[in-house]
Amino acid sequence: MAATGVASAVLGVPADAADPVLGMIFPPANTPVPPEAERMYPSGVRFLAIGVGLERMTPEGYDQVVDRIVPAAEQLRSEGANAICVMGTSLTFYKGAAFNQQLTERIVQATRLPATTMSTAIIEGLQAVGGHRLAVDTAYNQEVNRRLNAFLQEAGFDVLAIQGLGIERFEDRPPVTDTELIDFSTRVWKMAPRADAILISCGALKTLEILAPLEQRSGVPVISSLPHALWAGVRLLGLSGRVAGYGRLLSR
Repeated sequence: MAATGVASAVLGVPADAADPVLGMIFPPANTPVPPEAERMYPSGVRFLAIGVGLERMTPEGYDQVVDRIVPAAEQLRSEGANAICVMGTSLTFYKGAAFNQQLTERIVQATRLPATTMSTAIIEGLQAVGGHRLAVDTAYNQEVNRRLNAFLQEAGFDVLAIQGLGIERFEDRPPVTDTELIDFSTRVWKMAPRADAILISCGALKTLEILAPLEQRSGVPVISSLPHALWAGVRLLGLSGRVAGYGRLLSR
């Protein structure tokens, strides 16, 4: 185990030994492979997960763990990963677009593997569905939202509305339910009637099951951190990333 206080886990589903492996770096410690990975891609790929010990979703919290990301990537490579995805949106956008790009390059240089981040994945997802004018809802506090707004503007998007749930530690509140998240997303979307896409930012929000219902309600495509980071990650392994039933981008 690398000397970073990280822990890893393997998705416990049958898989051929030749299946490619996506290594995922999560902000919290001891993060298991999310069930969304199995639901979206139950065969043809395996998953590894490792956590870097983030305690609070604040800039100060990110500063405490950001230097653990590259060692965690090296650990995943030693355990058999064929590609790396940093599964923390705010952890990768909080210092801006250049930092996100530099972090990706450092991982590639250290591991000699293809790599991406959750922040890159949401940008690619928005571009793929033609989203430009955004209604953005997040788990974050105002400062983290401010930094996301700046990151999205750097990438060429027009943020018409952005609202957060004010969460710094998910342990401090009850789980965010599908109903709560759909209602919250709808309220933010109604604040921006000219929006041509909705972005839900935070990999800890469970959004896979609400993508299609929210798109039906709003009439615009929805991009979200965890599902679309999995989509981007498996594409690094040569898979299409396509999976029906979970919104426009994943279905096509």
